[in-house]
Amino acid sequence: MADTGQLELLGYTPRWQALFAEHAGENIVPGRVVRADRGSVLVATADGTARAEVSARLRKSARGSVHLPATGDWVALFAPSDLDIPLVEAVLDRSSAFMRGDPGKTSDAQVLAANVDTVFVVHPIAEEPNIRRIERELALAWDSGATPVVVLTKADLSADPKAARDAVEAVALGVDVHVTSAVRAEGLAPLHAYAQGHKTIALVGPSGAGKSTLINALIGDERQATREVRLTDGKGRHTTASREIVPLPNGGVLVDTPGLRALALTDADEGIAAAFPDIEALSAGCRFRDCTHAGEPDCAVERAVQAGELPAARLASYHKLGREAEVAAAKTDARLRAEEVRKWKIIYKSAKVHHKPTNR
Repeated sequence: MADTGQLELLGYTPRWQALFAEHAGENIVPGRVVRADRGSVLVATADGTARAEVSARLRKSARGSVHLPATGDWVALFAPSDLDIPLVEAVLDRSSAFMRGDPGKTSDAQVLAANVDTVFVVHPIAEEPNIRRIERELALAWDSGATPVVVLTKADLSADPKAARDAVEAVALGVDVHVTSAVRAEGLAPLHAYAQGHKTIALVGPSGAGKSTLINALIGDERQATREVRLTDGKGRHTTASREIVPLPNGGVLVDTPGLRALALTDADEGIAAAFPDIEALSAGCRFRDCTHAGEPDCAVERAVQAGELPAARLASYHKLGREAEVAAAKTDARLRAEEVRKWKIIYKSAKVHHKPTNR
């Protein structure tokens, strides 16, 4: 068996070794998806990096794109020496999955990064931070199973970095918040600690947030392409066309994601609860256990708003995200019902063909 030292640098812990053992066999090797493109993936193994495709068996058994390999996944790879393109035969059970709902009309979700330990929610503070977007991304990050950390960038362009940090800390309850300036190399040292022990970090945030510049600063290289921010509106262009893993010099890896213009929640009730612990705590004082905080009598949350203890805008954001999660859940239920109907139609048609009487 090939040395797994290189895989350990990518986070191949005893947990993944145990999960891979269930799939081990002749010409089956462990690997980690370092880049996901349409139709194929780039997989790092102990013997190097190879372009691979999803096997027909796995593609057939997958129920939607969430069950296909994504960046960060650990996989069982069928890679005999006489096979031109290795095949991904199985995706090992994920420890976390950072997902977004389809911003269109379909209900299928998309995995942006799998097996992430920490999610850097990256936002620029050249202008006032977008608090509502930060709340949304914190909900998505918590729901992934990873731990969110807010990284405020472009502090060198901020009129008042401390005020920006205070505003973010007021909504990022229980979350570490770091103020950084990549061009001045300020505030970066604490970020390296999150990758110790060969951990995995994902970066998410809007276009122009400075994610690629931040990655360059963390790895000490100009590996990530950067583009100028448009002067007219301060927004950047997408500089990363696919998710990919970037090794850090002192161990651990970064997973970069494209700037997300249309973030749609999946069924993220747990993530929303974690992102709004103040509202969850207040709700314990409501008269009704299932209080929606929208007009019910003796609602402790609405009392807190009236008393000025909870900003009305924060409660409105909580309601908005909750409605989006409900819509996503309903769409998922409808899709699953449609899939079930289609499955039984196929079975019924197959049975009719099989039992079709023959003419004598």
